[in-house]
Amino acid sequence: MMMPHIQHLKGGHSKILFLKDKKKKNYRLVTVLHDRQINLNDLGKQVGVESGKLWFADETAMLEKPKVGRCCATPLALFCDDGDFKFVLDSAFLEGGHEKVYFHPMTNAATMRLPPEDFLLFVKATGHDPIILKFG
Repeated sequence: MMMPHIQHLKGGHSKILFLKDKKKKNYRLVTVLHDRQINLNDLGKQVGVESGKLWFADETAMLEKPKVGRCCATPLALFCDDGDFKFVLDSAFLEGGHEKVYFHPMTNAATMRLPPEDFLLFVKATGHDPIILKFG
């Protein structure tokens, strides 16, 4: 459910999942539109996880990998990554006709917006080549 104080803002609002495989070797930071329903088993197969299964990473992994606390995972933390995880992006952020896309800036106490093109430039500047998938 989207926060009431931002639901009036037009654009692509995000939901972020920080996921791991069974062996805790492969991590994925997944960014989808806020109202998407995600099947973790299907997603695991789509993003090339060997077992095909993904689980939510615990807070310890979040503090070590994207270096954020619980409920604060964000693609804006990609600049902190040393190549420990892959970034998965819902294609609707880029192809949905959104003038702005919204993310938490390393804390869930605020929301910031960017044009989708600028967001993609930022992601690529961090050294990540996003896995862009169609959801829903």
